[in-house]
Amino acid sequence: MFVIVDEREIVTAGYVSGFEREGFACLALSPAELPEWVKTASEDDLASIEAFLLGDCVERPDFPRMVRTRCDDAPILALDERPSLDQTLELFACGVDDVLRKPIHVREILARVGAIRRRTMREADNLEIGQIRVFFDGRDPVIGGEVFELPRRERRILEYLARNHGRRVTKTQIYNAVYGLMNEEVDECVVESHVSKLRKKLKDRLGYDPVESKRYIGYMLKAQVPALEAPVRVAESRRVLERV
Repeated sequence: MFVIVDEREIVTAGYVSGFEREGFACLALSPAELPEWVKTASEDDLASIEAFLLGDCVERPDFPRMVRTRCDDAPILALDERPSLDQTLELFACGVDDVLRKPIHVREILARVGAIRRRTMREADNLEIGQIRVFFDGRDPVIGGEVFELPRRERRILEYLARNHGRRVTKTQIYNAVYGLMNEEVDECVVESHVSKLRKKLKDRLGYDPVESKRYIGYMLKAQVPALEAPVRVAESRRVLERV
C-alpha cells in the first residue's frame, strides 16, 4: 500500500485512482492527518506500506524524520511541481529517498520505489520460490516455467506472500496491503475468497497447494513440494513413463 500526502483532495484522489488501476492500494491523507496516523497506526498497518509520497506542503520538511520514528524501511519520496536545486537539496537533507517531478505516471513511481528497495534493502525485482517466480513490476508470475496470468488482486496477494515468504501473514495484513487501511467498501472477508481462488489455480498448475493456511495464524507461501505429496507425484510420473 502507498500513502500519499497532499493538501489538495483532487491530487490525492488522482493518485488513489492511478494506483488502484495498477492493482495497488493507496491511502490518501492531508498534511494535518499524517502525524496522528503515524502515531496511532498498528504494526500490521505500517508493515503493509510500500512507500510514502509527500506532496508540496509547509510541513513536508518535518515529515521524513517523523515517519522514520515508526516506519524505518518504507521509501519516502517527495513530489514536486516546481523543483529547484535548493529545494531538492533541502528535501534530501530532510531525509527523503528521492525527489520526483510532477506530472509523473504511477508506473514510473512503482519502478523508482522498486529501485530504491533493491538498493537499500537488497530486495530483488523478482523472487523465485520453488517453481514460482514472482515479479514486483506488474508482470504476471511464472509458474512451473510458464507465464501464468492472474487477476490483479490475486497477483498482488501472491506478490505479498512471496515478499514475506518464510513467515506467516494474517488476513488483515493482506487486506491492508491489497485494499488499503480505510477501504470501507470492501469487506475484509473477501481476502479469504481471493486466496482460495489463488490456491486452487496454483494447485492445478503445480499439482500441490503451495500456500499453507492455519486458522487464526495466517498464510505462508511454501517453497517445496510437501513430503506427503511428493511420493504421489513421483508415482504419477512413473505411470506416465510406463505408458510411453
